[in-house]
Parts: sequence; structure tokens; C-alpha cells
Amino acid sequence: MAEDSDQEKTEEPTSKRLEDARKQGQIARSRELNTFAMLIASAILLLMTGGRMGNGLLSLMREQFQLKREVIFDPLSPVIRFKQAMLDGLSLIAPFIAVMVAVAVIAPLALGGWIFSWESIAPKLEKLDPLKGLARLFSLRGLIELLKALLKFLLILAAAFLLYRHFIGELIGLGVEPVDQSILHALHIVGICFLVLSASLIVVVMIDVPYQLWDHNRKLKMTLQEIKDEMKETEGKPEVKGRQRRIQMEMAQNRMMAEVPKADVVVTNPTHYAVALKYDMDSKGAPILVAKGADLMAAQIRSLAVGANVPLVSAPPLARALYYSTDVDREIPQGLYVAVAQVLAYVYQLKMARENHWNEPRPPVNIQVPDEFKQDR
Repeated sequence: MAEDSDQEKTEEPTSKRLEDARKQGQIARSRELNTFAMLIASAILLLMTGGRMGNGLLSLMREQFQLKREVIFDPLSPVIRFKQAMLDGLSLIAPFIAVMVAVAVIAPLALGGWIFSWESIAPKLEKLDPLKGLARLFSLRGLIELLKALLKFLLILAAAFLLYRHFIGELIGLGVEPVDQSILHALHIVGICFLVLSASLIVVVMIDVPYQLWDHNRKLKMTLQEIKDEMKETEGKPEVKGRQRRIQMEMAQNRMMAEVPKADVVVTNPTHYAVALKYDMDSKGAPILVAKGADLMAAQIRSLAVGANVPLVSAPPLARALYYSTDVDREIPQGLYVAVAQVLAYVYQLKMARENHWNEPRPPVNIQVPDEFKQDR
């Protein structure tokens, strides 16, 4: 076991390993991608609906600050107006909130999708260990997170500086514009700045997404011993599979033996092979082989047949031909129809003789078996 623990995880994760990881909530995730998607979506939405929200805000402010005398002295008026103001404000931002919720749900699907797992949300005491926290802080992942934060700061700083140089004149000019025009103009500038600042994070996303996919795959890599153990667990140990096969064979043999007393005739070798046949004259099918066996199994079939008064017919070539050419619960091949018909004719004559107390007919002799079905065993 010590040797197994020292092995390097060089093998790609198997499909079972990946599926087990998904069930535990371990999927590739990029917070940078989710944040970028929400920022870009909100910036575009702000540019598209900024005018409508700006006009709505102006109308809301006019209605709330232009009060008539009777409204001022009405005790219920403040409550009613506040309620109406809340509804109007909510109607202004409802589309924005709905789009943000949709983006928050859809964005994670780009990598690993949504996975709900009790194991992933269950509290873990090891996360409260300060020593492990410091180890994570100074690990490779902690260093990468620090580099990403520094890169985001530099990108936003550079984009903000360029935006400042571009819009400084318009920002100063907002003070001399009419109020309505100034608010709409300010919203337009904010929307463009928001969009540019958000778009600058695409550089971080392009670095983080491949890294998260690589890191997720690296964590799930397996050693050769782990793959062998998984194969044993999946396919089962040889001794267990052998025991299952033995049980299945015993069950099949028991079912086969239960059909022997229902057979019409048992054709024997006479000692090495025994084949039980059943024929339904009302059906249009051929006789069916319901049981067969060799040596000890053949002896058991003969014993059951004698106990159930099923006729035994000694026809070595036919018994061998049926044994090797036909599976249990299958119709006999067409080439053996004539030979089996001779046996069944004898069986029906024997049955009639016993019922009417006649002399029993002689068993058939020299039953001819086609050359292609002969077995010299």
C-alpha cells in the first residue's frame, strides 16, 4: 500500500471517476467567467434600457416632489404615494433584474453546468483549520489567485485612465446641460464606461478558463493502481464473478430439470447422453428440446423421466445429434424432423397401448440421422 501511495497520478480520469466527481459537486468552475458574463450583460442592458430608466426616474421624481396642498394635509397620502413609488421603481428595474438572474443561471453551463450535491454544501471542519488555511493561501492556487487579482487591478486601472481622458470634457459639461438632458447623458457615459471596464476583464477570463479546466483534470488524475482497483470494483472480482456464474448455471439447470417430467420422451445414448423432447400437436411448431445432459446430468434426467413415467427411447446417433445441434428451449433443426417423428410415433403408440391394455409396440430401430448431424462421440 505504501508503494501505491507513492505512485504519481499520471493517468487520465476514467468516466466513472468523472461521474463520481460530478455527484460530489466537483466540476470545473470559473468565477471570472461568471463575473465577466454578468458584468457584460448588465452593461449592455444598461446601454439598451438606460434611456427608458432615465425617463422613468425623471417622471418618478417629478411625481414625488410636486405635491398639491390637499395631498400634504392628507395623513394617508404619504403611505399611498410611497407604495406607488416603490411599484413604479420596481417596474423600472424588473427587466434588469430578470436578465441578471438568467445570466447567473446560464453562465455556469459554459463549463461544468449546474450540479447540486449535499456533499458540496455540507460544512467541513477542515476548512476552519488555520494551518490548512495558511497552506492554501501560500499554495500554487493561492499564488495564481493573487496574480489574477493583480492583473484585474491593472487592466481596470488602464481602462479607467483611458476612459477618463476620453470623457473628461463631457463630464465637466454635464453641469451646464438641462437637468433632463444631463441625466440621460450621464447614464449614457456610465453605460459606456461600464461596458469598457467589463470588457477589459476578457483577458483574465481567457487565462482563467483554460487553467480551471486543466486544474480540474489534474486533480482527478489517477494512478495505475487506482485504475486497476476501479476496474475490479466495476467488473467484480474473479472469484465473485465465478460464484455468480455457478449460481446462474445451477438456477438454469434447476429450471431445465423441472421440465423433464413434462416431456413426451427422453432420447438416450443410452448412458452418456439424454435429451428430453416435448411436442404440442395443436401448435404448428416443431418439437422442442426442454432438457439435455451428458454423463451425470444424463443420469439425473433418466431418473426423473422414470419417476414421471416419461418413456425412454435408446437411439444413440439421434441423442448425440440432438445434444450437439439444439439448445435448451429451442426447436429441433429441420434435418432431424423425420428421425424425431419416428420416436414420437412410437411414443404415441405406446401411450395408446398402455391406455387400452394392448401389447406394447417395439421401439424403433435403425433411426436414420443425416450425415451433417452425426457425432462420433
